[in-house]
Amino acid sequence: MDDESRDHLLNQIKKLERRMEILEGQLRNAIESYSRARYLARRIRIRPPIWNFEQHSPRRLATPAVEQYPQSSNPEFRIAIVTPCYNSSAYLRATIESVLTQDYAKISYLVQDGGSDDDTISILREYGDRLQWRSERDDGQAQAINRGFAGVECDIMGYLNADDVFLPGTLKYVSHFFQTHPDVDFVYGHRIFIDCDGCEIGRAVLPKHDPRALQLADYVPQETMFWRRHVLDAIGPFDEDFHYALDWDFILRAQAAGFKFMRLPRFLACFRVHDAQKTSRLYDTGRREMRLLRQRYLGYVPAQSEVHRRLVPYLTRQLLCHWLYKCGLLRL
Repeated sequence: MDDESRDHLLNQIKKLERRMEILEGQLRNAIESYSRARYLARRIRIRPPIWNFEQHSPRRLATPAVEQYPQSSNPEFRIAIVTPCYNSSAYLRATIESVLTQDYAKISYLVQDGGSDDDTISILREYGDRLQWRSERDDGQAQAINRGFAGVECDIMGYLNADDVFLPGTLKYVSHFFQTHPDVDFVYGHRIFIDCDGCEIGRAVLPKHDPRALQLADYVPQETMFWRRHVLDAIGPFDEDFHYALDWDFILRAQAAGFKFMRLPRFLACFRVHDAQKTSRLYDTGRREMRLLRQRYLGYVPAQSEVHRRLVPYLTRQLLCHWLYKCGLLRL
């Protein structure tokens, strides 16, 4: 090879090396851009307010006004409330007080304890004959609820976990609604999120009941739900094989049996957000139980991306309700 040919070859090699460097730089920039895009997508992803517990800094809880109803010739419905608990001394007093101060005469309230070894029993004893309670080992929350309701004579039922609280006037509001809407079997309302100190940190304003969306995800605030006694008589007690999605299973069975649901236009209760709550501790159990329920009611287990996509219409309505309420255009 002569000198001219060798110089030409070297020049071509240098050009290829420079081209390779440019391509490597472009590839590196593309990878970095992709990584930044994924990071930003995770950061700016909008979480629906219904599942966004901490929406603002803690503030004093603002409770709704207690409604006044005209005197009715019909007697008040008998309401049975059960609080399942286990080592729940941190928030149990607030839960109990929220029930005992409801200013509702015909209420049967029982705290069903699972054999706590903290201060729960001493707290229960403080209430004397103002409170019914039992303490015995159980196989989980569903069994505790079933034991609490066993043998109770009532017209309306509901359960309140030992860290959540009813808002003032809730039982009177629910009873009046059931009296004036004899065709409705199952109700629930809007919820308020509170922190460990009982301060408000967010609200969830829900759109009307959507039976199709309910088959994909449980959006019903458990602490706000009440049902007529004949619902439980028809579909049976809570399934004790469930430890996370027991309320979703109960709701889906009631819906499948043809009972009529209604979302009430009122904040009924507060959901307390704290590190020790079941929602955080039993996440893996919850995923397994949710897959089981989707298989049962949809006939297959959809991918999470499909669940998200099919929930978009409901969550869009929920987001609209949320912002209409925050802007004062939706009054509750």
